[in-house]
Amino acid sequence: MTNDLSGIVKAYDVRGTVPDQLNEPIAGAIGRAFAQTLRAGGDDRGTIVVAHDMRESGPALVEAFTNGVRAEGINVVHAGLGSTDLLYYASGILDVPGAMFTASHNPAQYNGIKLCYAGAKPVGQDSGLAEIRERAERLIDEPMPEPTGTIERRDMLEGYGEHLRKLVDLSGIRPLKVVVDAGNGMGGYTVPAVLGVLPALQIVPLYFELDGSFPNHEANPLEPANIVDLQKAVVAEKADIGLAFDGDADRCFVVDANGDPVSPSAITALVAARELAKHPGSVIIHNLITSSAVPEIVREHGGEPVRTRVGHSFIKAEMARTGAVFGGEHSAHYYFKDFWGADTGMLAAMHVLAALGESDKPLSEIAHEYERYVSSGEINSRVADAAGRLAEVKLHFKGEEQDELDGLTVRFADGAWINLRPSNTEPLLRLNVEAPTHDRMSELRDETLAIVR
Repeated sequence: MTNDLSGIVKAYDVRGTVPDQLNEPIAGAIGRAFAQTLRAGGDDRGTIVVAHDMRESGPALVEAFTNGVRAEGINVVHAGLGSTDLLYYASGILDVPGAMFTASHNPAQYNGIKLCYAGAKPVGQDSGLAEIRERAERLIDEPMPEPTGTIERRDMLEGYGEHLRKLVDLSGIRPLKVVVDAGNGMGGYTVPAVLGVLPALQIVPLYFELDGSFPNHEANPLEPANIVDLQKAVVAEKADIGLAFDGDADRCFVVDANGDPVSPSAITALVAARELAKHPGSVIIHNLITSSAVPEIVREHGGEPVRTRVGHSFIKAEMARTGAVFGGEHSAHYYFKDFWGADTGMLAAMHVLAALGESDKPLSEIAHEYERYVSSGEINSRVADAAGRLAEVKLHFKGEEQDELDGLTVRFADGAWINLRPSNTEPLLRLNVEAPTHDRMSELRDETLAIVR
């Protein structure tokens, strides 16, 4: 067996194909390494909570991991099936570190582990993951000691639902018909427990059967092909709104009654306005590829927008540093101070349902108030020399305002901007363009791609 885990230990999590890259011996070694790293860092709580999504490989990997944790004398609370945000809830409410077994929207042959410290605080490359990897690589060949830690099975689903319903009150809203596409992922488990108990909501389920082989479509709602079924069902059912969750249900994508997608930037602005009504003058985090409408609307509502790099470890670090009440990413990840600074698609969905249910307007009208510009969406280009191409684009636009917070951002006097950034994991450049009009967006997009490609 390989002792080099660099191929599966990513920037924020562990992820690989089962069983060649990720298997029971490796999961056991990572369990021991996580326990040792916690102890070395002074965490003497002596307990870790674990959960897993619907993938077939999950239970065996969890068992191996928990044996590794218990071999280090640390106790395990086994929450069983769960979404990633349910695991964050468990870590937060129990105030213990956690491990979530999921590969999110990756295909069926993948699995992975998202680790967090007590209170759902993130574990990334710079905050412990590199150390965990090094320890695990040394431990793979060692015989596993007899487990001395205990294991307790505890259902966290009901508490998770109750907690979210306290944060967003949906008791007084008008009746809404809601189509939910769970994509055979964990939304099929959490939506009935959180939203299905609310009398005002009539839930129309799509693909709620838990199936890690994803027989209907990939559980990645950011890919337009994967929300086609939802769009059709919303129109056919004459529903008020459609929600699509990814595999581990930590991201949520929204479509209106016409079946049109609502941009995650508009959702970010809408939730930000609601949070600022509760917490006036607060900080709101947005990554640098969200629409310019987001910081504009945050300022209009008396808040302070803070712009960050793309990626959850950056958002969570800024949330902690600034005390922000909310953060949004264009990938449909939404972060809440009152959810331990962690991301939860379910809570974002509940804010949208509240805004819709408190208004007599359709969602398309409500969303329109938060959509001011035309966006290209993310366009990926496979390139051999990413740095060289970036330098050429920088030179081409040298007279314009530029920054390099994450890749290259160029801002134009008319409010248009482009961001071109390299992928962390593949030889790709990712382009996002936004402008006041469709023609201007197309012009900038084509001008930039001509250099990149």
